[in-house]
Amino acid sequence: MLSLVIITGLLAFAFGKPCDTEGSNSELLLSLNKNLLRSVETQEGLPNPSVHLALRLSNSHNLANEGKHLNKLKNELHNDIQSSLSNSQPVTGLLALYTLALRSSCYDLNTVTFTVSDNSEKLLTHLKKQMELEKEHIAFSHRPLTNYYQYSLGVLALCASGIRVSNHVSNKLIKAVEHEHFKHGDSESVDTYAMAGMALQCEKDAGSHVHNTAELDTALDKIKQKLLASRRADGHIGNEFSTGLAVQALIAMRSPVAECAASMEAMRRDARSNTYHNPMAVSQILPALHQTSYLAVKSMDCLNESDTLVLEPIEPELVSPSKTQVTATVEVVTFNGAASVYSVDVPKGSTLLEALELLQAKNVGFTFDKETSMWGPFLSMVNGEQARQSDRRYWHLSSDGTALTEGISDFKIEATQKITIRNTSY
Repeated sequence: MLSLVIITGLLAFAFGKPCDTEGSNSELLLSLNKNLLRSVETQEGLPNPSVHLALRLSNSHNLANEGKHLNKLKNELHNDIQSSLSNSQPVTGLLALYTLALRSSCYDLNTVTFTVSDNSEKLLTHLKKQMELEKEHIAFSHRPLTNYYQYSLGVLALCASGIRVSNHVSNKLIKAVEHEHFKHGDSESVDTYAMAGMALQCEKDAGSHVHNTAELDTALDKIKQKLLASRRADGHIGNEFSTGLAVQALIAMRSPVAECAASMEAMRRDARSNTYHNPMAVSQILPALHQTSYLAVKSMDCLNESDTLVLEPIEPELVSPSKTQVTATVEVVTFNGAASVYSVDVPKGSTLLEALELLQAKNVGFTFDKETSMWGPFLSMVNGEQARQSDRRYWHLSSDGTALTEGISDFKIEATQKITIRNTSY
């Protein structure tokens, strides 16, 4: 009888604890941690607050290098956000990530200010103003000024910084969950459900919604159901690049190990095969593999941290260009549905960006421009036509009819295929 009680207790413990990972994967975590830390030395463009957040949420640290990256965020990224605010450009998501990154280093947010029209105000004041603009936009157009992913980030950043989020702001997010407004094209956005889950769980933990607890709980239950329903046979939730945030959300919502085990293993498997070579992708899976989430920054104290992460010098790899040529057929479908088709031969293993550059150099009428993002470059203009966020449009990429999950600098052309670039609304 006693043995039965012990076994029952062990089973209850195993299935009642939050998503877990195996201790035998410590070497993998350390390798990912080092790769992410190295990326800050080789990155192009602005420092990435998501990378900083992941480094700070890890168990091992190189405090000197993290401090250098923090200083870059406070200077270079700060100035970029300052410019956007001065030009009245919506910057909710970036401002929220910047807030979370600073909070993860226990930086005093009250000392961070932005000056707009000769008026200097604190970072959190600006974030609250951005959220009010987003909320007002929802009121008259039924969608945020940016999107619900950035809106959720804003709620999370305010809540994790100890700021009481306006009920009107958080209620808009609860209603968006209720009415299933988290769409990207025709499909549901797993990333957005995940970020909304972390934001609303933070609100629940803060006890801010004592008057509509039932609605909040219902929204959280629905988010969890959506994430679990999006699991594929291979364990990924949505796709390889949405699984990290999805597992973070499940961890934040205190899901038992049985609901996350397959997804944890899927991320570990893909990490070992170098699927996550983009620093932004690593920054989203690493907290999940460390059994934590962005929500954890709320309780960080930055004391007694392990300053043991050492980067060994790496010999540069000499990669010989492939002599094998493959053909990429590129179809461009404009806003009005008109299609143009081009063809270019590229070395096997070329990135899509390299293929597009070769095609443009052929002077056959194909042209493109790109912009930078935390995920790397993305197409902004093709053949003179823009697909702007302000118009709620983007260039959708697919290969032989299958949507790409990687950007133009990450997706590699390994065989002859047809790439379709379509001006798409969302």
